[in-house]
Amino acid sequence: MYDIIIIGAGTAGLSAAIYGTRAGKKVLVIEKSVYGGQIINALSVENYPGISQISGYEFAENLCRQATGLGAELLFEKALGIQNKGEYRTVITSRSQYDGKTVILASGARNRHLHLEREEELTGAGISYCATCDGAFYRGKDTAVVGGGNAALEDALFLSGYCREVYVIHRRNTFRGEMRLQEALQKKENVRFILESQVISLDGEQRLQSIIVKNVRTGESCRLPVSALFIAIGQEPDNGAFSDITELDGYGYIRASEDCRTSAEGIFTAGDCRTKEVRQLATAAADGAVAALAACGYMN
Repeated sequence: MYDIIIIGAGTAGLSAAIYGTRAGKKVLVIEKSVYGGQIINALSVENYPGISQISGYEFAENLCRQATGLGAELLFEKALGIQNKGEYRTVITSRSQYDGKTVILASGARNRHLHLEREEELTGAGISYCATCDGAFYRGKDTAVVGGGNAALEDALFLSGYCREVYVIHRRNTFRGEMRLQEALQKKENVRFILESQVISLDGEQRLQSIIVKNVRTGESCRLPVSALFIAIGQEPDNGAFSDITELDGYGYIRASEDCRTSAEGIFTAGDCRTKEVRQLATAAADGAVAALAACGYMN
């Protein structure tokens, strides 16, 4: 019997593990793929208080080492559901099941897709959701990035150091990303902005060879010959497995306020998977601390 079972080993989940173990609780962290969450793909993190600069991989590595060093157990299994049994909860995974007095849902979010024909088929063959992971494979080639936030602008900036030409495609006429990133991209001779436009088609046989881009204002379309398309249009939650035990909003996020308490008894939530206005590294860590302390308080 665990005191706290945490589903998800991203920044929120591992932060919760740190606070839970430091409170003397027996903590289990269940992660379906790799620890670290989305931040592991960040080339550089420069907005976390107290750390001027660190790679996303190093940040995640340090966080995991700290949590497990304090005594948290980490298992790589996929959580399939939760059963609330009154005094405790049972987490059912792809391999087994685990009992805990409390559960913290920190399942994070996954990359949002364009939902174009052949997008899934060409993923890994020209379609990517991580420029820092795959950008180096397209050295000297033409590529494109879709999106208008910080992630898209950071991807384009990273790719500009490898690729011959980088197209930045955004459906609006202004970007949402930070001005410093926009200004940095404007200074790059191999970066072109294609605004008020969207990708409507993917072409290529075994690999991506070109994309069709349509101007949303004029309706005109053009073909861009690119070897890769990096999709950075945000994220969506992955909470379907928990919809029968806790309340979700219309977008699939777990309903919870700043106290990180869900609608289910003994179940808490933290990080990008919950309803919130700001989804940043610092707020994920804060959620983890709040959720773990709330779980500890629930058991007292």
